Amino acid sequence: MSAALERITTDPAGTSSAVPVARRVRAVPAIVVGAGGVTAAVLGIAAIDDVSALQATTAVALIAWALAGTVIAWLRPAEPLGLLVALVGATGALARLADAQIDPSATWEPIRAFAVLAAVAVMFHLVLGLPDGRLRTRLRLLLAGAGYVSAAAIAAWAGDDVSAIRQGAFGLAVVAAVVAAAGFADRCRRANAADRARLQWFGWGVVVAGVVAVAVWVLDTLVEWPNHPAAIAVAGTVLVPLSLGLGATPRLAVRIDRLLVETIVAGGIIVLVGAAYLLVVIGLGTAPDTAEERALLGLSMIAAALAAVCVGPVRARLDETARRRVYGERRSPEEALETFGSRMSRAVPMDELLLQLAESLKKSMQLSAAQVWTGGEEALELAASVPDRGVRRIVPTVEERAVIARARVSGNAWVQVWLPALLDGREGSPGPGDRVVRVAPVAHSGDLLGLLVVERTADGAPFTEDDERVLTELARQVGLALHNVQLDSALQASLDELRLQAEELRASRARIVATADQARRQIERDLHDGAQQHLVALAVKLGLAKQLLESPPSVLGPLFDELRGDAQATLTQLRELAHGIYPPLLMDRGLPEALRAAANRSVLPVDVDAAVGRFPAEVEAAVYFCCLEAMQNAGKHAGAGARVKITVTGGDRELCFEVEDDGAGFDASGAQRKGHGFVNMADRLGAIGGSLTVDSAPEQGTRIGGVIPLAVHIVNDRPSEG
Repeated sequence: MSAALERITTDPAGTSSAVPVARRVRAVPAIVVGAGGVTAAVLGIAAIDDVSALQATTAVALIAWALAGTVIAWLRPAEPLGLLVALVGATGALARLADAQIDPSATWEPIRAFAVLAAVAVMFHLVLGLPDGRLRTRLRLLLAGAGYVSAAAIAAWAGDDVSAIRQGAFGLAVVAAVVAAAGFADRCRRANAADRARLQWFGWGVVVAGVVAVAVWVLDTLVEWPNHPAAIAVAGTVLVPLSLGLGATPRLAVRIDRLLVETIVAGGIIVLVGAAYLLVVIGLGTAPDTAEERALLGLSMIAAALAAVCVGPVRARLDETARRRVYGERRSPEEALETFGSRMSRAVPMDELLLQLAESLKKSMQLSAAQVWTGGEEALELAASVPDRGVRRIVPTVEERAVIARARVSGNAWVQVWLPALLDGREGSPGPGDRVVRVAPVAHSGDLLGLLVVERTADGAPFTEDDERVLTELARQVGLALHNVQLDSALQASLDELRLQAEELRASRARIVATADQARRQIERDLHDGAQQHLVALAVKLGLAKQLLESPPSVLGPLFDELRGDAQATLTQLRELAHGIYPPLLMDRGLPEALRAAANRSVLPVDVDAAVGRFPAEVEAAVYFCCLEAMQNAGKHAGAGARVKITVTGGDRELCFEVEDDGAGFDASGAQRKGHGFVNMADRLGAIGGSLTVDSAPEQGTRIGGVIPLAVHIVNDRPSEG
């Protein structure tokens, strides 16, 4: 049976009330079973001449199960849950019908045994399959199958023995209840939000039905009331199929949390009251005998239960009334803590939050003034004041800040010693009309971030320990808030700096790409206009020489001399072009030799001081080309009589260079500072983590310096040759 129920549908559709009509066909089996259950329950009642209250309520409960299964199947036809609920009602109704026969035949006895045990097995299957009736794991499928097999085996064993049927059904129900409870708890832990809500509806129905049963049993035991306790307990089970139906309703399924919490609280209180009265009766050793005693005990139990249930709301209302009477229009000092904590979680600017804090303090503590001071390492400034006292500033020393940050809530005498500026406009020794001050340092991790300053008139109520406790806690919360603001500001500054660096990096990459493209175009032009032209001339002259091979030496000699000169000129141009791309001397001999060779080609006199060893290739290339760019700039702008000096110094952590000339100079803050050459040098150094500095003034010469941090080890620390 369980396998058949599992195969009813695997389509997840049908989970809302707007189910297509074509899918309603899947609800037909549950509707048929539910109708059969209702019919069997009605026939079972009709077959009894004198219907008892228990029989009537049992029939009503079974009809409720059958109808609930029909409704669930109609709302969610893709789920087997509706069929399972209807089967519980139908098998129970069939058992009642068989039991109601006046002259039971041999046919009705096995039907009754089968129906009773089948109802237990189907209920076991139902709980294992919650919330939708599907057995999602192989273990649950095996357990449900074992329940059906056990029910069939017990029915075959019991036969027509009523006592054996009851014992077997009770034993199977106990085992099934324990296993199903474990499976239900495991399903709750693994369920998502929607499935958990449906499971909670079922739990609510079971809890309420259990509380009703316990309450009825306790009342019957103590006061022999109500008259039909079993019937009332059975009537309470109607809430279980009702809860399954409510859980299947999409709009109501998610509204269980608050109801379940209140039900558990009220049910627990009722059970606790009943248990207390049971202990009292057991302790007395006798139950009430007369009707008056039972009525008195029953009324007292009801009164105790109502008082226990209502104590929470009544206490809250009385607490609010008492606070209003005691404090009048002002609030309790603790409410300043609560309101500040709640406002911190909202998007409220810090200035507005501190002003609200000052207003709340003044009102709740009956102050004549409340102030909030904030500040960094240099000074404390009045951030919020009620009433407003304008802009004020205090500059404590480093020693004073350390003392203030460690202090507790302090009064006038302490303030007179350590923060006398706070008493401007107030008297240090309180007298008539003077002010009584309390100062709470706002600190975080030993750093002073501000002050909370409150004051009352000398003839007002004195500050209490509760007031100082509230100030201490508020100072702690304000310190945390101000510390978070500092962290936010630092984070925002870091983000802004990162954005700026990212923009500079993108611009630098674009410039590097453009420079590389320009360099390739320049190489192409140099090859085309220089070496290529020489090679073409060589080719022409070689062709001419071939034609003149038989000419006299006096004719060929000058021609071969021209060819030799052209070849040397081509070689020179290629060598100069190679030096511009990457000088071989730099690769072979290092910075000192490469810089001296470049200095020899400069149009201005250049002195080189570079007694350094070898560094990574990218570092040496960056220094060389920056110095070369600086020398070329000096040759163009420094003037004819200028002189250039190159200095390179290095160590294990950084490599520094400086190119200085005594020429015309320029305004380093002007547009020339952002010229193409300077940008190229800055980009080249920035690519390896270095930085460039430019210092110049008109008629004062120019100094260009660079620093490159050595993030990697020097590959070869041998000294330069020469």
